[in-house]
Amino acid sequence: MKVFKNIATAAPEILFPKKGTDLSKWAVIACDQYTSEPDYWQKVEETVGDAPSTLRMVLPEVYLPRETEEQQNNRLKDIKSSIDSYLSSGILETLPEGFVLIDRKTSLHPSRKGLLVAVDLDQYDFTPGNKKMIRATEGTVLERIPPRVKIRANASIEIPHIMLLIDDPEGTVIENAFESSSDMDYLYDTTLMQGSGSITGKFIPSGSDVFNGIVDALDSLYKKNEDGLLYLVGDGNHSLASAKAHWENVKKNLSEQEQEGHPARYALAEVVNIHDKGLDFEPIHRVIFDVEPEHFLSVLGDICQKDSITISDSPLDGQQSFELIGLKSFPFERAYVNVTNPPHMLAIGTVQMTLDKMVKDNPGIEIDYIHGEDSVRTLVGTENTGILVPGISKDTFFATVSKEGVFPRKTFSMGEAFEKRFYFEAKKIEE
Repeated sequence: MKVFKNIATAAPEILFPKKGTDLSKWAVIACDQYTSEPDYWQKVEETVGDAPSTLRMVLPEVYLPRETEEQQNNRLKDIKSSIDSYLSSGILETLPEGFVLIDRKTSLHPSRKGLLVAVDLDQYDFTPGNKKMIRATEGTVLERIPPRVKIRANASIEIPHIMLLIDDPEGTVIENAFESSSDMDYLYDTTLMQGSGSITGKFIPSGSDVFNGIVDALDSLYKKNEDGLLYLVGDGNHSLASAKAHWENVKKNLSEQEQEGHPARYALAEVVNIHDKGLDFEPIHRVIFDVEPEHFLSVLGDICQKDSITISDSPLDGQQSFELIGLKSFPFERAYVNVTNPPHMLAIGTVQMTLDKMVKDNPGIEIDYIHGEDSVRTLVGTENTGILVPGISKDTFFATVSKEGVFPRKTFSMGEAFEKRFYFEAKKIEE
């Protein structure tokens, strides 16, 4: 693995399925998607069948609240068995050191360009206010880390859905690399299951002109940021946090020399330019199960003055607003909550503070975080409460994190659920 410490980046030996593998079955969507829609994952199971697939190498989170600890442990054993089988049988082959240029097409966007690299976990921190080169954008839920660390500790390879952001308005890194590699052959070109579009990848070998151009551009980009920031986590924050936790466990038994270049120190991730036209920032909405909207409003009133809260049929200018679904006590087709003295500068912050208090007062309350307005409206029905929050601006995204620290957890999503990263490439994390 070729390491560039100045930009916390490395060119790994990527593991990729052998020629002839059905890539449309090999690639599956990130494990933290469709967590309230088991039918989606059942269709994935039916599509994959007995074919080699990343489905056998990950634990879809839809199963976490629905299965016993014994069932989950059996899944972990199956994951390890699949990984070992794919390695020993040659289904996974090792490419030379390098990067992969990725282009994703969906029904919403003709292109979203990315760059697959490995990043140095010693230069990553999810603690709010830290000044590492790689930082989280949202609060990290520590309870979500242990199940993923279990998977990592039990496996010899990683297959991530992490997406990192760079602030590159001039397109000097990824866009320039695509122009320079226009005559290169594709490593892969395939459709993705369940209407999720298609994806192509070009392998960029270490030492090539395109490769060197990427490294130099990243270095220049980093030097322009006086805050010492290069990468922000866009998707997969808990996966990267889990990789960090696993590495901290591994490094305890290593000398400083042994830590240098150890594969567990570096996490595979796709880098995307925040200014890419194919990248939309979508808000992550909330559904509160078996709770009526009036309960939410009551707790909100406990946090801020009750007379500062009004309900209207549209957002009110100059006030913090979000839509509440399921409210029957107001004569509006769509009911918006407006707050004049919110406890947080962002609507999502006010909502999350309210939900956190609700759960603290009643730990049995179940909340899910949903990508897509239609999914929220479907899940609400007659017994649940939905909250649609406004999106945030990506134009001031990096500056906001540099100044304020992380956003409230589950603030945004990069695109709709079906636009999320699909598992594809892998990397060894054991020597």
